Amino acid sequence: MANSFLEHVNVTVSDPVATANRLVNWFGWHIRWQGPAMNTGTTVHVGTDSSYIAVYTSNTESEGAGNTYKTRGGLNHIGVVVDDLDAAEKKILADGYKTRNHGDYEPGRRFYFEDEDGIEFEVVSYAS
Repeated sequence: MANSFLEHVNVTVSDPVATANRLVNWFGWHIRWQGPAMNTGTTVHVGTDSSYIAVYTSNTESEGAGNTYKTRGGLNHIGVVVDDLDAAEKKILADGYKTRNHGDYEPGRRFYFEDEDGIEFEVVSYAS
């Protein structure tokens, strides 16, 4: 299994097209695929050529996950590596999001923020 890698994660969001477009803007990713999904929903695959996030919504009403750090099996955050942490943060701030928990410790600098669906992102740079 030496060639194993994480291909994707799938998260439920309120608007997969809007979420995918923000991820494209913030991280320079591209939309790999979009179309119909289970429960008459919609999914957009957004990421790089080697990995992506599938952002999904169904046509049924859904609830927030609550405190995922206390929910077994909960998604705590999605970590994204960027070359230029300051440039990424400027884009996220310009879209009206608040960043927090800035850290500068081995092996890199980082910050966190939550999107409108309550998904927490950790943005990190390992550049010197």
